[in-house]
This record gives sequence, C-alpha cells and structure tokens, in this order.
Amino acid sequence: MNLDFSAIRNQKNLLAFSAGVDSSALFFLLLKQNIPFDIAIVDYNLRAQSKDEISYAKELVIKYNKKIFVQDVKLENNSNFEKTARDIRYKFFEEIISENSYENLITAHQLNDKLEWFFMQLSKGAGLVELIGFNEFEQKENYKIYKPLLNITKDELENYLETNNHRYFIDKSNFDEKYKRNYFRYTFSNKFLENFSSGVKKSFKYLQIDLDSLNIQNVPIKKIKELEIFLNQNDDNLNIRTIDLSLKKRGLILSNAQRNEILKQKEITISKKINISILENYIWIAPNCDEIMDKKSKESYRTNKIPKNIRAYIFSKNIDLKELIL
Repeated sequence: MNLDFSAIRNQKNLLAFSAGVDSSALFFLLLKQNIPFDIAIVDYNLRAQSKDEISYAKELVIKYNKKIFVQDVKLENNSNFEKTARDIRYKFFEEIISENSYENLITAHQLNDKLEWFFMQLSKGAGLVELIGFNEFEQKENYKIYKPLLNITKDELENYLETNNHRYFIDKSNFDEKYKRNYFRYTFSNKFLENFSSGVKKSFKYLQIDLDSLNIQNVPIKKIKELEIFLNQNDDNLNIRTIDLSLKKRGLILSNAQRNEILKQKEITISKKINISILENYIWIAPNCDEIMDKKSKESYRTNKIPKNIRAYIFSKNIDLKELIL
C-alpha cells in the first residue's frame, strides 16, 4: 500500500491515535516512509479494553522513538456521547498543537467514513459542499487537518495490518447502533463499499473536481486577528458556501436552518459565538463580543460603515480603522 505523504514530509505532525484498525495502519504507513510524527490518544474510561489500548500506544512510542500525549477523561454522563467525545478530543489535540507548534493533525478517516458522512448528510438535506465534506486537507486557524486515507477502505487497511502482523484493537462500541454514525456505517456505507468501492472512489474524485471548479471565495480580502472580510459574490449559494467554510475553520458546522437564517437576516449571531454581516459589497465575520464602546468610537464606526454586530469586536481588539479600508 503506497501512499504519497510528501505534503507533510518536512513538517511537524501529530497523529490522532486510538489503537484501532485505521490509526494503527496509518501509524505503520507513516513509519514506513519515515514521516516525522508523534501521537495523541484519549481514554474515555468507558471500556476496560481502553487501558490495553493506552499501554499498546506507549509500547509503540518507546519502540519507535515517538512522543505520546495521553488525556484521561471521566465523563459525568453519556448523553450525546459522540459529540461530547469529539469536542473533548479536538480540544485536547488543539492544546497540544498550540503548545508544541505542530503544523498538521493527521487523522485516520478512510473511505468508509467518507461514504458514511455522505449518507448522513444526504439524510438531512445537504448541498454538494456538505455531501463531500471530508477533504484531504482542512485549514484551521493555526494548523491543518490531514486525512491521507480517504481513498482506502477499512477492509484494505485491515488486510494491510494482518499481512504485516501489526497489532490492533477492535472497539466493540463501534458496533452499537444506538449511535447514529454506527447505524449508517453498518446499514449502508460498509455494505455498499463491499460491492462498489471502485465506483465510489471515482465518484468522489469527480465530485471534488466539480466542487473545485465552483467560484467559491474562500480567501478573505482582509483578515485581522479573528475578523475576516470577504467579497459579496451576489449569489446566495456562493456566499453561504464562503461563510460555511469560514465557520468550519472556527469549529462550527452550520445546519440547513442556520444557513437559511443567515441569508434571510443578513446580520446574525450564530451559536452565540460568531457574528456575520452580509452587506452590499462585503461579508464580515467575527467572534461575538459584548464589549462596551465609548460614544466617540460608536460614531466613528457608524460613519465608516462598520457593520453593527462587528463593531464591538473591532473595539475590543483595538483594530485601527485604517486597517479596514477596502
């Protein structure tokens, strides 16, 4: 199994590790090509086997001279476990990345995961961007998420491990269909790929080409701290895609209802975290802020046509109005 890891060869990388099929296979594939990386693993203390998985991870880093970061978590309740676990996991990863200057977070998402996501989004009502939301690289604020296995099935990864006598663990909770993701995984995506993996790989490739050809303005014309300003493309679909991509980098995934409200209201706060303002020529996006402004600043922002829900953030960060000239 030959993969091209050249994009991260000379960079500082952190591998999200679980000791399961996907991340174990990726560990050895990276190792085989001498890609520099360390690993991070989370123990949610919900399974006795998790202690063995942590021990195995520690054995690997000693044997192959890697660093390991372990977070031990005890959840007070298991309501909405999947989202809670994901939030904890990525917060942990981002703290490690910030403290140790890692450039990439490598995750072991593979083709089954991508198709599973496709079916989940299809069931909700989604557009092209959401349907193929799993991309090889995803730019975050200060690092990139890299998913190098998106064209490889879980069966291919398991065969690789078996052929090379590499150890891995099976998390039995992944078979529990009370979790929506597992339901889609075992009812649809895994069975579908057993028969149609070649066609699925080609379809995702063509869909990505189609998506790349769309005129989505995902690079802001101004970026100052966490304020981003984009051109208004005078097309609701293109504008909402631009906003969607910006919010994804900030860790927020928009629902279909939120997208509709953004286009309807033009000036809105999303999840009490991010303010968005769609003006005639520009789209402004910044963190929500309750900073109290003095009268002089308020008047200055008004005369310079700064959107109302963006003003407090600009004031709180002491951003010079000259920087905002467009």
